[in-house]
Amino acid sequence: RGPSLLVAEGRLNTKGRAVVSKSKTGRGVVTAPIFLLVPQVKLPKRLDLARDAERAVDGVPGLIVANWVQGRFDL
Repeated sequence: RGPSLLVAEGRLNTKGRAVVSKSKTGRGVVTAPIFLLVPQVKLPKRLDLARDAERAVDGVPGLIVANWVQGRFDL
């Protein structure tokens, strides 16, 4: 099985330039390859939002205690 092609169909004039086709018959229409499509590869996940959110939640009490200022609440 060969590579897949993404193609565009258009019409060429006598000078070989692409022009807008006004004809519905398909006469003079050419197919031009635009992209060569290759199979995608599977990349490992680099971002795990659930894990990172859990770490942030677990760290909140420690941050509160570390930044607690006792003098603010003395009356």
